[in-house]
Amino acid sequence: MDLETRYQLVARNTEEIVTPEDLRQLLATKERPTGYIGFEPSGLAHIGWMVCAQKVKNFVEADFDFIVFLADWHAYLNDKLGGDLNNIRICAKYMEDCFEALGVPRDRIRFILASDLMDDIEYWEKVMKIGKVSSLTRVKRCLTIMGRNEDEAEMDSSKTLYPLLQAADIFQMDVDVAYAGMDQRKAHMLAREAADKLKWKKAVAIHTPLISSLKGGNRMDPLASKMSKSDPDNGILIHDAPEDIKRKMGKAFCPPEAEGNPVLDIAKFILFERIEVMVIKRPEKFGGNLSFSSYSELESTYLAGKLHPMDLKNGVAETLAEVLAPTREYFHKHPENYEKVKSVIAGLKSLR
Repeated sequence: MDLETRYQLVARNTEEIVTPEDLRQLLATKERPTGYIGFEPSGLAHIGWMVCAQKVKNFVEADFDFIVFLADWHAYLNDKLGGDLNNIRICAKYMEDCFEALGVPRDRIRFILASDLMDDIEYWEKVMKIGKVSSLTRVKRCLTIMGRNEDEAEMDSSKTLYPLLQAADIFQMDVDVAYAGMDQRKAHMLAREAADKLKWKKAVAIHTPLISSLKGGNRMDPLASKMSKSDPDNGILIHDAPEDIKRKMGKAFCPPEAEGNPVLDIAKFILFERIEVMVIKRPEKFGGNLSFSSYSELESTYLAGKLHPMDLKNGVAETLAEVLAPTREYFHKHPENYEKVKSVIAGLKSLR
């Protein structure tokens, strides 16, 4: 595969590459670079995962040695799943299943648990060195990567460790590319700044867009309005049945524009990455069925007022349900880890 083809695979549907020149240089000089994405094992997966899974597949196709980092201790610091490491590690096994269910070949990626890195004293040396070259103010500004604000560090000082750990992960695994959604940008920039000061290898940072909440939100702060699993009607889970997808999509925010429109986000970043044609069914009295062979065609038709929001929602819901059919089938055949996580979540809810 030539350099330009590899570059386009990695760059496809990204919001930011820091920097494109560094990425091209990496691909030109290293036959099999190492990339990674980190996840907190924190609950059931929503369809935002489909963006990440597709990008991981792009990295694999571009001949990367790719790591999915399952950040168990990070999830513990972030009080996920009751702050219980056993619960978190049960969820980590489920997350491995999620990637395979979404089409990522398990034999082409590596799963690494944070606990495996933390046994090495060199890891903690890196944490301390990064801390020495990073101000407390700078570290506290990174707490948004946890879905938290700076003030929470005043209540629990362990939270300030989190950005340092995330930066140390990058250096300890010696990755060439750090990939994540835009919500993790601050941690990647912290690592790049530390690399400059410590004269360490500086990883390329690649970020994909966040899928908007179905309820919409503050467009000035996309991190605050991203899809999450905490509110059942805010997001769609990869396990949801077709009728649940249709119900949730029917209530989705769908303004007459593309920016901040979760329905169009799903079509652009999820569906047209997996399908060649989208058919939106309509009664003949409303113009009959419409077929779209590209996202740009769908968007322009909608913005021109030639496609009703409810027809768009129904078409996206039906297509998404079809795309997720293999995922639902996977978990039907391999239910063990999924059932364990659901049992953990149910147990935590009963304690509230």
